[in-house]
Amino acid sequence: MGVAVPGPGGRDAPPRRRVPRSLSFNEYDVLFNLSRLPERSARMRDLNGVVLLSQPSISRLVDRMVARGLLERLPDASDRRGTVVHLTDAGYRAFLEVAGEHRRSIERTLGTALPDADLDELRRLTDALRAAVGETGVEQQD
Repeated sequence: MGVAVPGPGGRDAPPRRRVPRSLSFNEYDVLFNLSRLPERSARMRDLNGVVLLSQPSISRLVDRMVARGLLERLPDASDRRGTVVHLTDAGYRAFLEVAGEHRRSIERTLGTALPDADLDELRRLTDALRAAVGETGVEQQD
């Protein structure tokens, strides 16, 4: 299962293709959020706060990703009851591959839609939003 990329006709048009074939949207979301954190790790409860899935669903998703070698579960040194989810090197490589394709897709779709000055303004505004709400919303580990 992959992320659908809408066709030129808009939301109801058939997708041009799915990117990537090897990761679901939710898997990409987990990889994205972990990739932005120090040591590419987060407590399970913090990951639950940024991924739009229920706690049982994210737990099952993480289990599947651990089985595929994309993540590993580690004991939380600061809380014996907790679990830390860590992005493996293989998971990070998968994320980088998908993120690159995602970036190229956005550039193909939006790159010519706005003049350079408007793209610069959009970049400035998104940077301001990112700074205002924090990089990920995931509580960083001490």
